[in-house]
Amino acid sequence: MFDTLSDRLAATFKNLRGKGRLSEADIDATAREIRIALLEADVALPVVRAFIKQIKERASGAEVSQALNPAQQVIKIVNEELIGILGGETRRLRFAKQPPTVIMLAGLQGAGKTTLAGKLGRWLKGQGHAPLLVACDLQRPNAVNQLSVVAERAGVAVFAPEPGNGVGDPVKVAQDSIEFAKTKQHDVVIVDTAGRLGIDQELMQQAADIRDAVRPDEVLFVVDSMIGQDAVNTAEAFRDGVGFDGVVLSKLDGDARGGAALSIAHVTGRQIMFASNGEKLDDFDAFHPDRMASRILGMGDMLSLIEKAEQTFSQQEAEKMAAKLAKGPKEFTLDDFLAQMEQVRKMGSISKLLGMLPGMGQIKDQINNLDERDVDRTAAIIKSMTPGERQDPNIINGSRRARIARGSGVEVSAVKNLVERFFEARKMMSKMAQGGMPGMPGIPGMGGGAAKRKGKPQKKAKGKQRSGNPMKRKAEEQAAAARREQAGQPGGAFGLPAGQGGQDFELPDEFKKFMG
Repeated sequence: MFDTLSDRLAATFKNLRGKGRLSEADIDATAREIRIALLEADVALPVVRAFIKQIKERASGAEVSQALNPAQQVIKIVNEELIGILGGETRRLRFAKQPPTVIMLAGLQGAGKTTLAGKLGRWLKGQGHAPLLVACDLQRPNAVNQLSVVAERAGVAVFAPEPGNGVGDPVKVAQDSIEFAKTKQHDVVIVDTAGRLGIDQELMQQAADIRDAVRPDEVLFVVDSMIGQDAVNTAEAFRDGVGFDGVVLSKLDGDARGGAALSIAHVTGRQIMFASNGEKLDDFDAFHPDRMASRILGMGDMLSLIEKAEQTFSQQEAEKMAAKLAKGPKEFTLDDFLAQMEQVRKMGSISKLLGMLPGMGQIKDQINNLDERDVDRTAAIIKSMTPGERQDPNIINGSRRARIARGSGVEVSAVKNLVERFFEARKMMSKMAQGGMPGMPGIPGMGGGAAKRKGKPQKKAKGKQRSGNPMKRKAEEQAAAARREQAGQPGGAFGLPAGQGGQDFELPDEFKKFMG
């Protein structure tokens, strides 16, 4: 969604690199480009004005003019201001002291409330809660049936006593759901309410009646990220008519320009709490303003990637794999390779995972054109092998390759390429497990060099040796002092004049903050 904005900002910052000092003209030009980028992204005009004002004020101040790298300092300022307009700190759900915690979803029809109720229920279940979905949208055709199907797929309970399709009282259903949740010991109740194609009084009144009946701990406004400026207008109308505590962005994976996400928190004063970025039930997570700002600026989102990995990979399995690799490359088999690949697949879309890595914006087109089915083809090739072939791929000859290719429905060359890539990956993973990387000898933390691997002691680098004879050493020191005088550098340490060996030496202001 933010690709266009990211590209424009990257081009703007590229023009700043290499400049030792930024002039007023440079700052004005940068602010103008950022303004155009935000307006093209459909960000609300008041938000753009406030954003640009802050950037110009800070960029003209001492933090940039005295910086070692002005361009990086401007990027830092833009990052911090982006975090500010996205809501600042991450907003967490407030849970009731006495369960159940009641969460009410509100929004227009088509915003994705029903699907999002299932995603939120699944997410809460993964957090250790026992959520209950409540069908209070009794007007839209098949809304109750849709919520039941979504709840079943999410693996959570549903309360749907009325058939819907215009039959039933949504306020009574909401009230009854609280007692039902207490009886069945559900600690979170998610109320799915009806929407409309536009703002009207009937919609507002029904939502307000449900709010008054169940007194929710959180009212979440679900907004379609793809409707642009109208999302902000709708949010303001709901805030004034019903009131809400937080915002949930749906369809964040769309191809819209993303202005709603950058505007809604600033305009309404309510923070974005969750974001839905795909059609699958697990394409949903808490919204972190700092991580979203980092993605927009092309700096990746390593924290989210690490969290996904921690949720998917067990510590026990990771330790087991590390121990196996440490024993030697031959211990790592194609069975292990397949298991690791399937674990990565559980984390979600490969292209989305790659997009979280820093610098991936430069190869965005290649990532977007990545064929996710390649993982399935690789799995099919490995599963077409015999147990012996998976344990020792060296035995795979021409006839075996042909048989594996027929079994997996691929070309013989694909089998050959897979085996070759596996050997390369095994060699690299083994070196990483042993603390070393090829081509990086002697770097601390990256393993030793060739001499270290062979058990040979590292030789000390030879330098200028001092004589052991006191008379000779004194003569050498006098000769060195004479050379320094001729070069105009008498006496002290660091090439400073005598008497200035550090006592009278004043660091520049830029360095002082790094020296404590």
